[in-house]
Amino acid sequence: MFKTKEGSTERLIQLCVGYFLFYVITGIAVKYFTEFPTRPLAPMNSMEYLVYNTIGGNIIALGVVFMLKWYKFSTNNPVKFLGITMPAEFLYIIPSGLCTAVVIPTTTLMYMLPISVMVAMVIMRGSVIVIGRVVDAIQIKQGILNKRVYWEENVAVVFAILAVGVNLISLKPGSFDFVNSPAAVGILSCYLIAYSFRIYIMNYYKNTTGKNIKQDNKSFFAIEQLSATSFMILISLFVFFILGNNTQVQEIVMFKAAIQEPKPIWYWATISGFAFGIVAFFSVFIFMFKGRTATFAGLVNRLTSLVAGTFATLVFAFSFGGKYPVQEDWMTLGFILVAVYFLTRAEKKRTKELKL
Repeated sequence: MFKTKEGSTERLIQLCVGYFLFYVITGIAVKYFTEFPTRPLAPMNSMEYLVYNTIGGNIIALGVVFMLKWYKFSTNNPVKFLGITMPAEFLYIIPSGLCTAVVIPTTTLMYMLPISVMVAMVIMRGSVIVIGRVVDAIQIKQGILNKRVYWEENVAVVFAILAVGVNLISLKPGSFDFVNSPAAVGILSCYLIAYSFRIYIMNYYKNTTGKNIKQDNKSFFAIEQLSATSFMILISLFVFFILGNNTQVQEIVMFKAAIQEPKPIWYWATISGFAFGIVAFFSVFIFMFKGRTATFAGLVNRLTSLVAGTFATLVFAFSFGGKYPVQEDWMTLGFILVAVYFLTRAEKKRTKELKL
C-alpha cells in the first residue's frame, strides 16, 4: 500500500476502503447480470454468473500473482514431501486453498436456495464472525496467540450478531424451512467447515511466523490462490465429465449449460469478475492483518462487506430501478455502526499496545 506502515491503522483503513469500493462494484454487477429487469438480454441464473465471474476473478488474481512474482515464498523451515523440498508452510497453506475452493461455490449455492439473498448473506457473515472469535479462543488456549481479545471486540461481536440476526427475525411465516432441508444444511455445513479451517490456518501462519522471517501475506495469498484454482479446475472437470449425465440435480444441469450454451454476454460477466478477484486481495489481507486478533479482523472484514452490500443495493436501485433497502436493512446498518464504534475503541487500544 502507499505511504503507510505495515500493521498501522492507516494501512487498515486503506484496505477497508479498497475492499468497500470493489465489493460495491461486485454487488452491483451481481444484481445487473442476474436481476436487472429492463436489460434487453435475458438475465443469467446464479450458476451461470458463478462460472463466468469465477473465471474472471481467477484471471485477475493469478495475473497479479505471476506478474509481481508473489509466489516466491521465503521460509526458514524447508521440508521434504513426496521427494520434493518445499517450505513447511505449504503443508497448511495448500489445504487452505482447498478450503477456498469449497467456500467459493458454496457461497453461490447458498444464494440459489429458495431464501432471500439478504438472509443468505447474514447467515454466512454471522457465522464467519463467530468463527473468528472461536479461533482466537482456541489459539489462545494452544499458546499460539499471545494477545487477549479486548472487551470492546467482544461487544462488537454481539452487535454484529444482532445486525445479521435482524433479517432472520423478520422472516415471514411459511418461509423456506432451512433446518429441515438436507441440501441447505449440507451446503451451509461445507461452507462453515471450510471457512473455519481457512481462518484458523490464516491466523496460525500470522501468529507463528518466526522472528527471522517476515510475515508475507502476498506470498500466502499467491500459494493459496494457486492451490484453490487447481482444486476448482479438478472439481469442475469431475462435475462436468463424471457427474454431468445426472439430470436429476438441477445445479449440475445448469453448470453444464453455462459451459456448453453460454449466454451472449458471458464475456462481460467474466470481465465483471475482475472486481471480484480484486476483492479477494483486500479480503485476505484484512483477515491476516498484522498484530490483530481473528475476532477483530473478521469483524472488520464482514462489517465492511455488509455496509458495501447495502450501498450497492442503494446504487442499483437508484441507477437501474432495483429494490431499495427495506426497514430491516437500515436496522442492520444501525447495529453495524455501533459495532464499528467499539471496534474503533479496540483499535486505539491495540495500536498503543503494539507501540509498547
